Amino acid sequence: MIGYENRLLAKEDFNDDTKDAGEIGAGHRVTAFYEVVPAGRLPDAVAPAVDPLKYQPEKNRAVDETPESDTEATQDADDAGAPDEMLTLKLRYKPPQGDTSRLMTRVLEDSQTPFSESDEDFRFAASVAAFGMLLRGSEYSGAWTYDDVLRAAEDATGEDPHGLRGEMLELVQTARRLTVRE
Repeated sequence: MIGYENRLLAKEDFNDDTKDAGEIGAGHRVTAFYEVVPAGRLPDAVAPAVDPLKYQPEKNRAVDETPESDTEATQDADDAGAPDEMLTLKLRYKPPQGDTSRLMTRVLEDSQTPFSESDEDFRFAASVAAFGMLLRGSEYSGAWTYDDVLRAAEDATGEDPHGLRGEMLELVQTARRLTVRE
C-alpha cells in the first residue's frame, strides 16, 4: 500500500496479535487496491504458512499452524469457492477497546464491470493510486502514463465541493510537465 511500504507485515505474522503494521484510527477510512492474479497463473510455489488457501490446488495450500481465531462470516477453507468468486478478502482489526484482533472475511464476486463504467469514486481513487505509482517509479504502474491518469481523473472528478480533486488534477499536470522536461 502506498505510504505503508515501511510497515509491511510478514505474511506469517497476519494472525499474530503481538505484531503490528500500519494503523487506521477508529472512524477513519482507507482505500486499498490489489492486483488479483487468478489461481494457476503463477508457477507452482508453496504458499507461506498463514491460512489455507481455498483457490489453490491442494499441493500449493499452506498448512494452518495458527490457533483458531474469532471470525465473522468465514468460509471453510476446504470449499474451493463458487465459479463466480474472484477472491476472499481477510482483514484483521482490533476493536477500539481491545487488544485481541478479530478476523473479518468477505467473498467478492467477479462482476466484470469495465473500468469506464465503474463508480466515479472508484475511478478517481484508481487514478490517484496510479499517479502515486508513477511518482515513485513503481514497477507495478503498468502501462499508465500521466496522460492516462489525467484522463481517468478528469472523467471521474464528479462533485468537488472543496476543490481537492481539482487540486489533484493540477498536481498530475505539474508532474507531467516536469517529466517531459527531463
